[in-house]
This record gives sequence, structure tokens and C-alpha cells, in this order.
Amino acid sequence: MKLKKELLNYLIFGVFTTLVNIISYAFLSKLLQLDFKIAATIAWLLSVLFAYVTNKFYVFESREQDFLTISKELGSFFLSRVLSYSLDIFAMIFMVEFLLFNDLAAKIIANIIVIVFNYLASKLFVFKEIQPRS
Repeated sequence: MKLKKELLNYLIFGVFTTLVNIISYAFLSKLLQLDFKIAATIAWLLSVLFAYVTNKFYVFESREQDFLTISKELGSFFLSRVLSYSLDIFAMIFMVEFLLFNDLAAKIIANIIVIVFNYLASKLFVFKEIQPRS
């Protein structure tokens, strides 16, 4: 039951995180006319901040508040997201510059890849349940 709730919350907040990413990207690239790589980077930063808060409190329900645990969670969360950013930006560069995809379509496809990676990284490494010491 807990896994179903977790997956459902991850999907719900993942949709919101993806919307933050795509809307930010569209605003930055289309309205402000920033280069797609710069727009993708800023959109990524905004969505990572949003995702950390929602994943910590609503998806994986990490209630740990001590400095050491928060530092570890935040550090591993950002490290995993740097890896997913690399997936995102390289996928976009490949699709836009080599396959000649529309940049917004490439952004959406890249996000699908990133969503799967982010769930697995958060579940297995960032917000894993801390086992009590014996």
C-alpha cells in the first residue's frame, strides 16, 4: 500500500515538477529568447528545487530534520539531479542538433527519460529509509 501511495505521489508531483521545467523552459527560450542550453539549465535548477521539497515531504515522507541527515539528503539529491541534468541536456543537444527535432518536443522526450532516472535515484539512494542501529 505504501509503495502505491509513493508511486502515485511521485507521479503527481513529477507532473508538477515537469510542468515547472517545461513552462520555465518555454518562458525562457521563447519569451526571453535565451539559447536553448541556457534556458534548459535555468529550468532544470528551478525544477530541482521544487522537486527536492515535494519529494522530501510528500513522496518519500522523509521527516528527518537533523542537519546531518538534511545535508546528506540534499547533497545526494542534487548529485543525482546533476546526473539527470546531464541526461537531459545531452539528450536535448543530440535531438535538436543532430536529429533536428523541435526543441520543445526534444525537451518533453528528455523529461520522460529523466523522470524514470530520478525516481530510481531518489528511491534507492537519496530518501532510502534509515535502518535503526542494533
